[in-house]
Amino acid sequence: MTDSATSEQPASAGPSSLTDDGPPVAEIRRGGVRASTIVAIFLVAAIGGGALFVSGFALGRLAGSTPGTAADQQDLFRPFWDAYNDITNNYVGQVDQHLLVEGAIGGLFSALGDPFSQYLTEEEYRASLSGLSGEFEGIGVEMATQDAQGNGCETVSDTCQLVITRVIRGSPALAAGLQAGDVIVAVDSNSTTGKTIGDIVPTIRGPKGSTVVLTIERNGTAQDVPVTRDVIQREDVRSEVMADGKVGYIKIDGFSSGSAGDFHNELDALINQDHVQAIVLDLRDDPGGYVDAAQKIASEFIADEPLYYEQTATGQPVPQQPIPGGVATDSSIPVVVLVNGGTASASEIVSAAVQGNNRGQLVGSQTYGKGTIQEFKELPGAGGYRLSVRKWLTPEQIWIHGVGLTPNVVVEPPADQPADQDAVLDRGIEVALEALANPSSTFPPPVTPAPTPVPSPTPAADVSDWVLQVSLASNVRVG
Repeated sequence: MTDSATSEQPASAGPSSLTDDGPPVAEIRRGGVRASTIVAIFLVAAIGGGALFVSGFALGRLAGSTPGTAADQQDLFRPFWDAYNDITNNYVGQVDQHLLVEGAIGGLFSALGDPFSQYLTEEEYRASLSGLSGEFEGIGVEMATQDAQGNGCETVSDTCQLVITRVIRGSPALAAGLQAGDVIVAVDSNSTTGKTIGDIVPTIRGPKGSTVVLTIERNGTAQDVPVTRDVIQREDVRSEVMADGKVGYIKIDGFSSGSAGDFHNELDALINQDHVQAIVLDLRDDPGGYVDAAQKIASEFIADEPLYYEQTATGQPVPQQPIPGGVATDSSIPVVVLVNGGTASASEIVSAAVQGNNRGQLVGSQTYGKGTIQEFKELPGAGGYRLSVRKWLTPEQIWIHGVGLTPNVVVEPPADQPADQDAVLDRGIEVALEALANPSSTFPPPVTPAPTPVPSPTPAADVSDWVLQVSLASNVRVG
């Protein structure tokens, strides 16, 4: 079963009809190995060097017909089958054929040298799709380890606390009374001291319907709070009004299945209820997500020009048009997008659409530079994989892969910036207000030359319609 490119539910990913069986490892010849090997050894002992030809001929016959391998690829795959059969029949240790198959598939993807194409075990495959969908089983909080000044720290101790930084609306944590600022000192009576946040998160997450007891400190008082876990939809979008009501600020943490709808609602409220005059969109440290979410979000600002282009390995660039109904397509509403080195993938698509169509300005630092789109496919009984199947290009048809987008206004936050200050956001608001004061002014160009144009397509297989972006990082959420 294959989902459409606009589907927002990836969990039912099935094998693509274009790559049904994966590598040719499903059907393996079992018989004949031991007898052929014994014959080969005997001939070597009997007639010396002349037997090298004979033994080679015997092994060649062994791999000469391998089910699942195309007739015109027998010579190409013969060394693989020779090695596989020799391992399974002659290796003196324990052989797990399933692990051999997984290792062989993993080797295919490793040989590509592409960090975004990867074989995934069944557990990794499910976790990846869960991360993309934005759904988790847990309690619905975000946490961080902080010192007394609010700066990040590693291991929970007397000077490093595990703090709830956000409680997701409608979550079990909210229903149980947990609040931002609560300090978690124990999970199911096990102290958090001496542990990292990576150690603690798995103990708080868990299956729907199960209960976890958090011991928290609030205003110097400790209390136990039981929370029943449930399926949580991650909140990737939040907004607020700034600059005396003139600027609407929206932060997107990831392009999950619900982010485009949430973004539309937040943007609509800012413009039509709060009556802000300019928008600052914060895509810093946003690792990306769904392509269709990026298309929908970019369409909120651009009405009638290509948002970006997609190019398969053998095709020409195809423009991706806006979806009608954008809330902020009026050019009198200035748009500023905050970016940095963690702005990647789908968030770069939105950034490029805004900048490339002269709809707004980028403020911050150079973006990550991920110009490929991945496809997820399941391998029944062997996990699945993600494979880079398309390039995406800016409205100017530039491929930014490995280069990134250069902001119109470059701002590097100071290394010693206090936790309660944000130089990039401050400058972004200034740029938005300047655009309001001078609506006819032109945007400053990026400060460095643009990347080189996209290279010509290279031969490769076609791709299916189910195209997803891959997240490059994960936030510390207790789903």
